[in-house]
Amino acid sequence: MFVSKKLNFVLFLLTVIFIIITLVIPYKQALVFLQIENNSAITYVPLETGDSFKIKYKHSIHLTDVIESYRVTKQGNIRQYELEYENYAIGMPSAASDGEIFEAKDGKYYIKNMKRDFPSFVLRVGQVRANHTLLYKEKAYPLAEYIEPGTRVKVQIKKLNAIQQMRGVDILDN
Repeated sequence: MFVSKKLNFVLFLLTVIFIIITLVIPYKQALVFLQIENNSAITYVPLETGDSFKIKYKHSIHLTDVIESYRVTKQGNIRQYELEYENYAIGMPSAASDGEIFEAKDGKYYIKNMKRDFPSFVLRVGQVRANHTLLYKEKAYPLAEYIEPGTRVKVQIKKLNAIQQMRGVDILDN
């Protein structure tokens, strides 16, 4: 009988340890929007290496759409590979950098073949006109629905544990 109680206790202890490990070890890769003040996830989108996404916004001066295209690299960085815009006035490039391709087509300008890698970048979710929108798998997700307008967030690829996933908002689940 003593052996049975001891075995039950060991099994219980192993189960508790397994649950704790499952809750705290990061395993799910995601595009994460972190609150800058405390580095905690506000919202996220599960992404795999090689997945792409876009951020669309209205330029504050010429009030035309700008679309920045990104891809998740093997190193866990965010690579900007294309930029699309309608006006190359203030704040927008008028030419491509080395190795990039500048193209004008149907009233829009494109910079293609970009290889600009970022471990993270800061984004302020627009309060008035910007209407920052995440474009992923042919769907649009206005960021102001998930993040308070005016909030500065750090955008990065990060592995999340189960607790972080429960605290944050999965944009795709809403």
